[in-house]
Amino acid sequence: MPLSRSVNTDSQMFKLLSLGLHISHDLPNCLNLHNTTTAKASPLPGLAQPTPLRNQLKDTQHAKNAGNVYSQHIDGWDLRVGLEIHAELSTSHKLFSSAAPTVTSAPNTHATAFDTAIPGAQPKFQSGVLLPALRAALALKCDIQARSAWDRKHYFWWDQPQGYQITQYYEPFAKNGHVALYPWDDPDPVDILFEPNGISIGVKQVQMEQDTAKTTLQPPDLHLLDFNRAGLPLVEIITRPEIKSPKTAAAVVRKIQALLQSVGANSTGMELGGLRADVNVSVRRKGQRGPMEYAGVTDLGQRTEIKNLSSFKAVEDAIVAERDRQTGVLEAGGVIVGETRGWTLGTSNTRRLRGKEGEVDYRYMPDPDLEPLRIGQDLVTHVLLSMPTRPDDAFKQLTTVDVSHGLSVKDAKTLISLDDGERLEFYLDTLRHIDMLLCESEVKAADTAKRVSKTVSNWVLMEIPNFISAHSLPFPYKYDLHASTSNLDPELVMSTPLLAAIAIRLLRGGITQQSARALLPHCTFLSDPESRSPQAKNETTMQARAGAAQILVDRLIAEQNFWVQPVDEELYVGIARDVITVNQEMAQKAKDELSKTQGKKRGKLMWLVGQMAKRGKEKGQKVELKEAERFITDALFPPDDTT
Repeated sequence: MPLSRSVNTDSQMFKLLSLGLHISHDLPNCLNLHNTTTAKASPLPGLAQPTPLRNQLKDTQHAKNAGNVYSQHIDGWDLRVGLEIHAELSTSHKLFSSAAPTVTSAPNTHATAFDTAIPGAQPKFQSGVLLPALRAALALKCDIQARSAWDRKHYFWWDQPQGYQITQYYEPFAKNGHVALYPWDDPDPVDILFEPNGISIGVKQVQMEQDTAKTTLQPPDLHLLDFNRAGLPLVEIITRPEIKSPKTAAAVVRKIQALLQSVGANSTGMELGGLRADVNVSVRRKGQRGPMEYAGVTDLGQRTEIKNLSSFKAVEDAIVAERDRQTGVLEAGGVIVGETRGWTLGTSNTRRLRGKEGEVDYRYMPDPDLEPLRIGQDLVTHVLLSMPTRPDDAFKQLTTVDVSHGLSVKDAKTLISLDDGERLEFYLDTLRHIDMLLCESEVKAADTAKRVSKTVSNWVLMEIPNFISAHSLPFPYKYDLHASTSNLDPELVMSTPLLAAIAIRLLRGGITQQSARALLPHCTFLSDPESRSPQAKNETTMQARAGAAQILVDRLIAEQNFWVQPVDEELYVGIARDVITVNQEMAQKAKDELSKTQGKKRGKLMWLVGQMAKRGKEKGQKVELKEAERFITDALFPPDDTT
């Protein structure tokens, strides 16, 4: 059962006191991160107050924008970067205990005896952790090992109560993968220039390991420990030192996060603390051989490590700072020392933390309490076959491979990245229902597919989000229909069939964009449970649901009097006169342009035509552009006009 905050042993207090920390004698209150107050120091009179960090960051950014922007490459030097990325796995248990993996609950409410190193407590591998770990490794194209084992990595710090971390450094469960970067991943342009088919960064290994407890400093010297995080399941992804620029390093971290989230292995990325990165940086002069080797990569310079970077920008900026420091030392005749360094947000330099510890210092040893982990090929095959479409494959499909989509790079990236792929599925399912509603002539039309894709992507990425944001509503698939107390028509749930029905009427010109938007307040923004059932993907079921949605939408359009009305001659004349009256200066310019060029230049005339179409839409009437051009020309040159 979860351990309460009151269960804390004298041995733990001894460990903390041995570090010279001032720990309260009431240990349960020490572990409680709530109800604590810190006295705010009053400024001393006569002393200048430090510039707030936020202002410092703004000043730094302004300086960069003014032209003081660092270069991704330095002439005469080669940079090599390797990454160690720690990602939290999406699971229902910790790695070696049944406690829930939460970091948002009250402190120390999800910690078992093993998590807090109570003597005699034994680790028990939670098999459910293996599935997201496998998905992560397969997304990185790794070879899954039939046998892997657990190591104890010994080091003492108060957030590591056992005095060691259980990891898989020597026998990881996955090896030899790679991450591919393409132009749409936004790597350094110079790097991608020499790799037109994509940049491939090797992944040495992926290993499972446990996270540490969370430490919170309460000034001046009280450290509060929350063991909810202790034992959370992580995968550590170790890349080969093949990255050549800071921007590309940040792109690799961003790509790995996207891959893990796309397969459901990680749900809390860098922005929420669920993924963090360590970077190993080395430089050497171009044309010279380096003395170091790692993971089969030779001719490396002496590397240093920068730990615990928690944003993509931090990864890039920290690498720039350390690269510049190392090149400066070497150009001055100095020697780079292998060590662990720190970097602070907003600074342009790194600082020494400690000398780099070799592996022997950690006293790695096999964990005697855990059996080796054996993974059958049948399980690997099952997980591989159940994996969703990879982001790269989906991107290519949306932009180049399938011409029926033809989306922009920006729209494709947004669709893929939002809501763990659910936004993309909402878009695709809407297209499937539109296909059920198209008539034969529309299917054969060359431009139908692209018009449909453009319309649906606009509604999925712009129109619906704008509406739900303004009304504080969730996206349709994020809310439970049965839990709703809404008094709106439950049949009008904003489901993919309903959006398909609205889009069809919009594409056929039956309603205007403004009228289509006006339908949204009449829809219920709740999830449609039927759309998630396997039966909903059946073609017959989809046909029935699409037809039913079309009837509902048509009924709503009629009730609200939203149908586009045909424009008669009298209305065209009235709209043309109104447009000329409101835009007299432009009307005169259009008249002069037509007269001087004998009708060859028509830009200003067509602007007036556009104004007629806009006024027609406002009135809920469809203005035909050719007719509008005829009537606006007649209005500019009436029969009694002698000019």
